[in-house]
Amino acid sequence: HRSVLAGEIGLLLVALFMILYYRFPGIIATVALIVYTLLSVALFKLIPVTLTLAGIGAFVLSIGMAVDANILIFERMKEELRAGRSYAAAIDAGFARAWPSIRDSNVTTLITCLILYVLGGGFEVPLLGTFDAPLVQGFAFTLAVGVGVSMFSAITVTRILLHLFVGTKITRHHDWFVPEPSTAAERARA
Repeated sequence: HRSVLAGEIGLLLVALFMILYYRFPGIIATVALIVYTLLSVALFKLIPVTLTLAGIGAFVLSIGMAVDANILIFERMKEELRAGRSYAAAIDAGFARAWPSIRDSNVTTLITCLILYVLGGGFEVPLLGTFDAPLVQGFAFTLAVGVGVSMFSAITVTRILLHLFVGTKITRHHDWFVPEPSTAAERARA
């Protein structure tokens, strides 16, 4: 119960940070993160997955990967907005520029999950005996499911939510997307 509580507190703190730092896109990322969490829990119930401590750790790690994908997208969007692109063009360019990093990190994690799952299933080590680690398999499986859902959440849900606001009054508030420098020295550097 304490691990689940720690995960919930961590999720709330991450959501708060994203909203304070990224402003409107942080709200969008928080909604996408909630969708991600609900989809993951639904999949865990459908498969069914028993969430051991290792599984909870994998789930929390996959939440971090979902947040990382949104951060990559939003940083690229901010660069595009600073360069003078429109909101819609910044969304498309931000996703296009962030996709290679998101893809590479998630594919690498999925390959690692496959290796952990295979090795956790049991194999004979000469002179040492049989190595069998079902908790490692559970961690690998839970992480792989979480990474798959996080890719869907970051690429599809976040993009759809951002595109819903194209042409609205919200997109006219440039400071809701790209915070203005607060000091004269920061404004001079910008």
